[in-house]
Amino acid sequence: MMQSQFDFGLAAPEIILTVMGMVILILDALSSGARRTLAYGLSLVTLAVLAAVSFWQWNMGLVGETFFGMYIADPLAHLLKMASYLAVALTLVYGREYMQTRDMLRGGEFYVLVLFALLGQMVMISAGNFLTIYLGLELMSLALYALVAIRRDHAQSTEAAMKYFVLGALASGFMLYGMSMLYGATGNLDLRNIADAVNSGQIDYLPLTFGVVFLVAGLAFKLGAVPFHMWVPDVYQGSPTAVTLVLAAAPKLAAFAITLRILVVGLGDLTTDWQPMLLILAFLSLAIGNLTAIMQTNFKRMLAYSTISHMGFILLGLASGSLDGDKQFDTESYGSALFYMLTYVLTTLATFGLMMLMSREGHECEDISDLKGLNRRSPWMAALLLLLMCSLAGLPPLVGFDAKLLILQTLLKSDRLWLAVVAVLFSLIGAFYYLRVIKVMYFDEPETAAPAMEPVWWVPRSLIIINGLAVLVLGLMPNDLLVLCLQAMRATLAF
Repeated sequence: MMQSQFDFGLAAPEIILTVMGMVILILDALSSGARRTLAYGLSLVTLAVLAAVSFWQWNMGLVGETFFGMYIADPLAHLLKMASYLAVALTLVYGREYMQTRDMLRGGEFYVLVLFALLGQMVMISAGNFLTIYLGLELMSLALYALVAIRRDHAQSTEAAMKYFVLGALASGFMLYGMSMLYGATGNLDLRNIADAVNSGQIDYLPLTFGVVFLVAGLAFKLGAVPFHMWVPDVYQGSPTAVTLVLAAAPKLAAFAITLRILVVGLGDLTTDWQPMLLILAFLSLAIGNLTAIMQTNFKRMLAYSTISHMGFILLGLASGSLDGDKQFDTESYGSALFYMLTYVLTTLATFGLMMLMSREGHECEDISDLKGLNRRSPWMAALLLLLMCSLAGLPPLVGFDAKLLILQTLLKSDRLWLAVVAVLFSLIGAFYYLRVIKVMYFDEPETAAPAMEPVWWVPRSLIIINGLAVLVLGLMPNDLLVLCLQAMRATLAF
């Protein structure tokens, strides 16, 4: 593990993205094209360059700390960044025509805001200090607030942006207050130094515990876990579908990263304090997410509550670590949660991508009733959505089944049989609303004879098909991705 005060090479992806973001911003301001082709092309080129740099760093084993421990480059960071690049690239490709037909590219800020949101996520993923975490969190959040409100003449989007901004500011305040209490208790902002201070047993336990409570509350908001989930359905429904996908994919990876680094790396010796909190959050998320999703008629709102339930499963994985510092078991538990998060994001990308393909000018594919008779109008889209819904429901042989099975296995190994039973029961309840979508597609009469989608470029269609098939292929052969997750987690825990 390399250690340096100023190793700019380790932070090369963030530096490149910062420079390219400013370049695209300037060039876009000078551009008069309504389609913003230059900004779109440069954004995809930037993501390709970032992927190449991160892959090279990962392949060459370039890991270490820099900027006095505030920035960490390790296998976990490389893996999550690569996944974030892919998520953002697919979001831009899927949402290209959707944004254009609604005249949402004229201002030119969409691509720049997405890139700066990605920059904040990358800073969060590599953060080794509370200051870095908060800096990345606010950079990401401010860009996302603006993206939700990108349709300034759309009342529903503006309302969603206001709700997101107010509740997001409250959650940021929770996290900042928790960080300040931990700083007061330990005298440190660096996660490793905080871990050493807690391990010494020479600090005041009361402010430490209160700090953990506020931090868990802030992290739960960013993950969208109950009872800090109020913003998720309203913002998902109120945002343009392309922006909803921006919110639903890459930011979840960054939120997972800071949750892991804060609780496991920085506060690992306080596992007995934060594990019960995560278990309560997980149980509530599974219950309310699944039960409330059953009553939804809006597809985006149903997927929002579905997200809440999936976050419950991920929290179960994070709360299944050992209490006695068993590194091998911790690697399996947290690695399973990482696998679940990556596969969930992959499935979400294809799901919202299909929604955008089925939307057209003057019509939003948002209600479940819009999917009536989809099999007759477009058999390949119906088959693809069938795969995605079955994966989200956790049915074999799709990757959602493997992800849920791994979490259940960690619960059983940690002697939490009752939680495994509860998770299975709520998964069975959750299967109802996914199967309802399938029933509507295959057995209901279509409400319109119009084609399921307007003619679009072959690239987004091809990528969505590949995206959907990846859900099936990873379900049949999950070992390679699982090994990557376990290796990344093992390296992070050993650091």
